[in-house]
Amino acid sequence: MITLRHFIGIIDRQTIIVTLLALASTWLCRRLGLAADMPTGLIGVAIVFPIVFSINAAYRRREEALRHFASLKAHAAALYFAHRDWVPDPEDPPAAGHPERARELIEGLLEAARAFLLAARAEREERLDRIFGIFSSFSRSHEALRRAGVPANEISRANQYLRAMMIDFERMRNIRLYRTPVSLRAYSRVFLNAFPVVFGPYFAHLAGKFYPAVGYGLAAVYALVLVSLDNIQEDLENPFDAVGEDDVRLDAAGEYRRLLGD
Repeated sequence: MITLRHFIGIIDRQTIIVTLLALASTWLCRRLGLAADMPTGLIGVAIVFPIVFSINAAYRRREEALRHFASLKAHAAALYFAHRDWVPDPEDPPAAGHPERARELIEGLLEAARAFLLAARAEREERLDRIFGIFSSFSRSHEALRRAGVPANEISRANQYLRAMMIDFERMRNIRLYRTPVSLRAYSRVFLNAFPVVFGPYFAHLAGKFYPAVGYGLAAVYALVLVSLDNIQEDLENPFDAVGEDDVRLDAAGEYRRLLGD
């Protein structure tokens, strides 16, 4: 049932429209006597190979996004433990409040990163400023640790964690802003949607050679397969848009609020 639900999830209005157009093209070609045995190998060369390349590239982008998001969260947790455990005397008033401050910064960072990665173009600049404001607050927090007696070498290590978090976020931002080659995606999308309709004479030929149901059935299957491949590539293209089963789950702030609550 789960597999069936995931399969139904890639069928959308575009799939239905192209399927109906393919059936209409087959019917029209039969009515006009336009039947031809067209080379089906053209589909593999002109469509399947490019779309498989695009899907593979989009999948690698998703895996990169997962890796960088995991690294960002892990370094954030390490900074929390540094604020909690590296202060020589946690009961000393100047040292008090460091873990709580780090927890608030981590929660704010995860929420701000999620808001940025889901934001429309017009909202990104403001949300990017908030993220770098949190990074700046982390840097000032490290200076507070220094004043509380944390050794310079440990402060240097904390700044390395902060640097790693900034790099991970920038890499995630690049994945959000830059996509797989636009011309290749446009090529694939046009031909994936056009081929089931253009091959109307071939489906009409099959309908006349065998049974009408064969021609119409293959027209529907071709449309379903090709447009579904286009939908899969489109779902994977942006791993942060919260559309589709394979997207990166960015709602980690609540989880880390619980994990870092000790």
